Amino acid sequence: MTGTTTRRRGGIVALALAMSLGLAACGSDDGDAATDTGTMAETTEPMTEDTDMATPTDEMTEEMTDDPMAMGEPFGPGCAAVPADGAGSFDGMSTDPVATAASNNPLLSQLVAAVGEAGLGDTLNTTEDITVFAPTDDAFAAVPQETLDAAFADPSGLLTTVLTNHVVPERLSPDMLAGDHETLAGTTITVEGSGEEFTVGEAAIVCGNVQTANATVYIIDQVLLP
Repeated sequence: MTGTTTRRRGGIVALALAMSLGLAACGSDDGDAATDTGTMAETTEPMTEDTDMATPTDEMTEEMTDDPMAMGEPFGPGCAAVPADGAGSFDGMSTDPVATAASNNPLLSQLVAAVGEAGLGDTLNTTEDITVFAPTDDAFAAVPQETLDAAFADPSGLLTTVLTNHVVPERLSPDMLAGDHETLAGTTITVEGSGEEFTVGEAAIVCGNVQTANATVYIIDQVLLP
C-alpha cells in the first residue's frame, strides 16, 4: 500500500514538472514571436509619394532636353541662314521688340522696308504678345512687281492690310499653330502641319519659333496676300 502511494505521488510530480516545462516553452515562443513582430514593425519603412518612381531618370531628362520643341528652340531649314551671333542672331533678337529684331535679320530686309513705309514699326514694337509670319526677301521678290507697286503706293491702306494680314494678336507656340487664326487685318489665316513642318496658306514655314521681346516669329517663303 505504501509502495503504491509512493509511485502515484512520483507520477503526479513528474506530470506537473512536464506541464511546467511545456508552459515555459510556449511562453518563450510567444515572446520571440512578439519580439520578431516588433522588429519587423520597426525596420519596415512605409512607402511615400517621394519615391524613385516619381523622379525622371537621367535618360528621360536627356531626351527632354534634346528635344528642340520642348526647349523652345527655333526649327526649320531656313534657320541655318540666321547669324550665329550679334543683334541678328536668335539670342540677339530675343532681347529686342519684333520690328527692331527683324531689322537686324538679313533674311527680312524687304519686310522691314515695307513696315517702315507703312509706319507700323512702333505699333509692332509696342504691341504685347503677338505672332508675326515674316516673309523672306525671296518671298517679296516672288510677288509680281505691279502688285508691290500698288501696295507701296497706298501705304496706309493696301500695304498696311497686307502687312497686318501676317500678324496674329497672340503668341502661338508650335503646338498651337495648326488651325485658323484671326489677324490684325481682320482676315483669317489657316495653318496646317505638325512637328517642324507647317504651311500657312500656300507658304511654308522655313524657320519657326523665333523669339523676340514681344513676339514669336515664323519666317515664311511667300507673302500672304489677303
